[in-house]
Amino acid sequence: MLLKTSLRSFLAHKGRMALSLVAVVLSVAFVSGTLVFSNTATSTFDKLFASTASDVSIRPHSDRTTDQQVRGQVRTVPVDTVEKVSGLPGVRSAVGDVLVSNAVLVDPATNKPVGPTTGAPTLTGNWTETPRPSLELTSGHAPQGSGQVLLDADTARKAGLGIGSRLRLITASGDHDLKISGIATFRTTNPGAALAFLDTPTAQKLLLGGATAYTSVELFGDGSRGNDDLKAEAATAVGTGLDLKTAAEQKAENVKGIGSFLDFMKYAMLGFAGISLLVGGFLIINTFSMLVAQRTREIGLMRAIGGSRAQVNASVLLEALILAVLGSTLGLFGGIGLATLLIRLMGAVGMNLTSAGLEVGASVPIASYTVGILITVLAAFVPARRAGRTSPMSALRDHGTPSEARANRIRAAVGLVLTAGGAALLVAAAQAGKAATGGALLGLGVVLTLVGFVVTGPLLASGLVRVLGAALPALFGPAGRLAQRNAIRNPRRTGATAAALMIGLALVVGASVFTSSMVSSTNEQIDKSVGADYIVDGGRTGLTPAMLSAAKSVKGLDHLTEQKTVAAGLTLPDGSSSEAQLTAVSPTFVDDFRLPVKAGSATAITGGGISVDEAFATDHHLSVGDKLTVDYGRGRTQSLEIGLITAKGNSLFDGNFFTGIDTVAKAVPAGELPQDAALYGKAEAGADKAKVLDALQESLKAYPQLIVKDQAGYKKIVQDQVNSLLYMVIGLLLLAIVVAVLGVVNTLALSVVERTREIGLLRAIGLSRRQLRRMIRLESVVIAVFGAVLGTGLGLGWGVTAQRVLSTKGLNTLAVPTGTIVEVLLASAVIGLLAAVLPAFRAGRMNVLAAIATD
Repeated sequence: MLLKTSLRSFLAHKGRMALSLVAVVLSVAFVSGTLVFSNTATSTFDKLFASTASDVSIRPHSDRTTDQQVRGQVRTVPVDTVEKVSGLPGVRSAVGDVLVSNAVLVDPATNKPVGPTTGAPTLTGNWTETPRPSLELTSGHAPQGSGQVLLDADTARKAGLGIGSRLRLITASGDHDLKISGIATFRTTNPGAALAFLDTPTAQKLLLGGATAYTSVELFGDGSRGNDDLKAEAATAVGTGLDLKTAAEQKAENVKGIGSFLDFMKYAMLGFAGISLLVGGFLIINTFSMLVAQRTREIGLMRAIGGSRAQVNASVLLEALILAVLGSTLGLFGGIGLATLLIRLMGAVGMNLTSAGLEVGASVPIASYTVGILITVLAAFVPARRAGRTSPMSALRDHGTPSEARANRIRAAVGLVLTAGGAALLVAAAQAGKAATGGALLGLGVVLTLVGFVVTGPLLASGLVRVLGAALPALFGPAGRLAQRNAIRNPRRTGATAAALMIGLALVVGASVFTSSMVSSTNEQIDKSVGADYIVDGGRTGLTPAMLSAAKSVKGLDHLTEQKTVAAGLTLPDGSSSEAQLTAVSPTFVDDFRLPVKAGSATAITGGGISVDEAFATDHHLSVGDKLTVDYGRGRTQSLEIGLITAKGNSLFDGNFFTGIDTVAKAVPAGELPQDAALYGKAEAGADKAKVLDALQESLKAYPQLIVKDQAGYKKIVQDQVNSLLYMVIGLLLLAIVVAVLGVVNTLALSVVERTREIGLLRAIGLSRRQLRRMIRLESVVIAVFGAVLGTGLGLGWGVTAQRVLSTKGLNTLAVPTGTIVEVLLASAVIGLLAAVLPAFRAGRMNVLAAIATD
């Protein structure tokens, strides 16, 4: 009987449940789509690694100098390694591979890089035949001789290249003109990298500086021995100084690299899905609260004929369960469609996955139904409990429950306590001495203030909505007065509706304050600390000697400062050790940068000393004059004296260990030093800086992978990068904002149904259809602006606190984006107008007599 009653009630009010259903569907689809995409991507890469990995890979021994490949240094395996392992029992074949990531491909016709400039690398190597190739030749022929190159099909398609097209290969040894002889297609999937292949002698000459060697030797077994046995016998054959990894170890290493990126994507998207679910919860609460209020008589009759409080409660929860199951089912299938869309989007940025083999798995439906049911039933619990507490007589008289006033007082008290506690935590976070402590306090403060604002929403609605709508009667007459009173008639409903919009907008404003402060802080630090006029950034591959020579030939430059990144291990005076990336610079560095000195002298770093930052010095109890033992690998060490401690609070220098290139060169041979990572230039006195910049850019025009800017241009790059982060956050929050808008639409639509008789009476005493529609639109605008004001207040509090927490990490300038805040408030008014379109249209179409006669 209970199930039958719930089903009938659900079907009778299915139109009023529609928007709540949409909210559940959208939120669950976000969750299921994220999980399906993550599972599919992980499965695809697992298959790729499993199908292409050799049984045993022999590589150069891993130490800190291995990472310097991107700056021009490539570790190699002796060429005779192939002979040593080819004849081992169980070895089917041994293949010598050359593969580097420090070469750049350029299309001469457009002078643009071929392949990704961020994210996945551009890999250049030798074309070999192996039992498990990752690519197969699909057109043309393999490279033959020094002038030919083979390109992967995805890269060729994106760059508009084909057989016979010209390519320029830029390596540490110089520029090399090549012609595409063939196109190869990935057998499984393209992880996003660009791949180019030369024949083996050419690859060794151009990529390894002429060394007759390989970057790895790949062993493939004949199946008669296990990989661990092959590895052990190969290790004995090749001796020490090389690292050997089985197929399983290679897979684990590769999965770890790509897995961290996929996990970040998954958890970030699930976090935003959680926000959408939270916002959807307010919509569901409002829906069931209003349905319970509208069915007061129906519930009273149920109680009068013997229905218990528990049965009424269960009836409402069962309706919520039906809504949840239906919404979760639709959301599950919607998520599969969303995953397909995400896969196509990833293909657009270079990571080619396939939607033909979507990995759904048991975890996806379990998570979808669990999330959908939990959020819906929990959201409906309070309205269900309120329905169960309604007495038969008060329900039949269509009165509210007598405990409402007391409940509101309790709610207000709890909300004020939570808000005050959250505010105190935010203040404590802003005053915390350490960023880690401040971050923890900030997180707790955000949660408490958010919950506090949600709980006190009805209390705030009573006063704030009256203020926000104060001008409506004067501007719009009776329609404005009615809109203002309708918005504050039911503060709980107004508060819950506005809270949904408040959450999304609070995050948008908070993120805007944070990113604006980041840009302003960086600009201030550049103005304060950078004396150089020009910056040449080598990106991932660094600057070759040819690039350095071209830059030095520019007239009007007073000097160029070189900067290299050198991997090293540090042994401290107390015997402890630490891995570090030294920033080695030429002597003019101290002229181009004004280092923040905590102790010592800036000139010490180019006079044979080394610098540490204040945080490192404090953590390890170091002071000027202490000695550090620097280990560059391969047994090359030197003892350097700390001559400078840089003050904290400047992101340009925090975490850096500065020393001179000449100092490092005393321990590391010049031929083994990494390429320059960046150059800094200063114009001669009296020179036209703009013309010198033009000349510098022209001199490096042949190297489009380089970034050549003056200070203003570099600031613009930083701002664009930060803005990209902000736009991504806003994009992910868009779903939550859409669900919040649905909540406003839902509230207005249900309130129109609830006030049918009232609307009929207003029309009967002379309110025109136009005035009626205006009343509903204005009510919607007031509610939306109320939510935006709360969201703006919260977002400002969170953003300002975040800036103060990170002030010691370089985020030392607070910038409040007033333009963004104004846009948010104006957008909320527009949202209110749009949300009211359908409810206002429906109200205007009501028959006056039928509306008055409605029970």
